[in-house]
Amino acid sequence: MKNYICISLLASLMLVATSALGQEEQGFKKINVTEDFSENGFQWFRDAQLLCAGNREKSNAMTIGWGGIGTLWGRTALTVYVAEKRYTKEFMDREQYFTVMSFDVSQSRVLTYMGRNSGRDGDKAEALGLHVAYTANGTPYYTEATMVIECKTMYAAPFDPQHFKSDVPERMYGNFPAGIHSMYIGEVVGAWVRGE
Repeated sequence: MKNYICISLLASLMLVATSALGQEEQGFKKINVTEDFSENGFQWFRDAQLLCAGNREKSNAMTIGWGGIGTLWGRTALTVYVAEKRYTKEFMDREQYFTVMSFDVSQSRVLTYMGRNSGRDGDKAEALGLHVAYTANGTPYYTEATMVIECKTMYAAPFDPQHFKSDVPERMYGNFPAGIHSMYIGEVVGAWVRGE
């Protein structure tokens, strides 16, 4: 029994080490977001990013243009928003981790396609020829990304219309067929940029 436990533990450690090295093998280098993230937090999401959630069996990604970067509860945090009818929401609700990825301007077709097509109709990554890889936590990301930020969800909840304090959200959802958004606040647990 002791040998089995030792072998099992060793196998788990090797899997984690292999996965952690996976990003480096894919051309990424680990960064500390609190020290090395040089993007303008007010502009970064407006430039559009890719949100991905799922596991090794199935995942889905979508283009996002809303989000926030900062600190919460003593943690480095990243907040994203997903509308009720988006296919990715199923994965966000089911899984504990998610990734947010940046792509080079030359890869703008990725963000366009991911934003205009639903994963319910087929595998979007496969249609684009993207290569799926996984972090040590089993969180999917695409090797073609220029930056990958992995988050562990700390809080998730849909917006409650009775708490809207201005007419901005009311106007937003007055004619928005995808439904009201849910907010997902994730603790940043890993970040990588493509090596130079």
